[in-house]
Amino acid sequence: MSQETTVSTKPLSKAIKFGFSRKQLCIPYGLFLALFVVIPLILIVFYAFTDADGGISVNNFIRFFTNPTTITTMIISVLLALATTVVCVLLAYPLAYILARSNLNKNGTLLMLFIAPMWINFVLRAMAMKDLLTLIGVFGFNNYLNVVIGMVYDYLPFMILPIYTVLIKMDKSLIEASQDLGASSFHTFRKVTFPLSVSGIASGVTMVFMPTMTCYVISDTFGNGLITIVGKLIDEQFTTFQNWNFGSAMAMVLLVVMLLSMWITGAFKSEDTRGTNL
Repeated sequence: MSQETTVSTKPLSKAIKFGFSRKQLCIPYGLFLALFVVIPLILIVFYAFTDADGGISVNNFIRFFTNPTTITTMIISVLLALATTVVCVLLAYPLAYILARSNLNKNGTLLMLFIAPMWINFVLRAMAMKDLLTLIGVFGFNNYLNVVIGMVYDYLPFMILPIYTVLIKMDKSLIEASQDLGASSFHTFRKVTFPLSVSGIASGVTMVFMPTMTCYVISDTFGNGLITIVGKLIDEQFTTFQNWNFGSAMAMVLLVVMLLSMWITGAFKSEDTRGTNL
């Protein structure tokens, strides 16, 4: 009887093992990457290095770097993104620190108040903020300042969340050890808390800096259509001028700038070594 049971269960176990593997769960993810990431990137590279007739050419990049309009627009985009990122860091870090240390936020209630706006369409949030600024009479003094305010309002939660996540997971015994050794609260923050939270800041910078360079909806809304960033130029090349070659070249230049920004902030490092010289 036991032999029959053994014989009957072996084929069943083999069938189950043959019919399903955890590696097969990667198939949908691989297909998604191939269809919506790899293939579009290949098309962008192809159009960027070809002309309207399909011949190999680098004139698109020469045109980009010799055109004063594109260079000026790129500089403006980078400066606006930098200003937005700096303001977001200055506002988000104290908020995230308070949320992580506050006893009132044990259930994440206060955090949800800051993260909840992310669930609303960003265009609606931008229009609401513009109406609010107009109502209180501070909108319209400076278009660049308006754009920075709009960007900060929309992307501040993306800076708060990664910093908060790092701070809430921080080993509290390190802080207690620093205090037991006689360090003041300021020195404990400067030598222990802040260095350990650099990875969260780096993640937040990556999540804010790159999108703000291309979010032309906010720049149009808060800049009264008078401020053009690189994202709008790329959109115009594809939709208005139907120049896929030059638009793809601009997209590649922007991609390189984004990769450089990620390298500078240490986004390619592991979480344990991010923000260090390792």
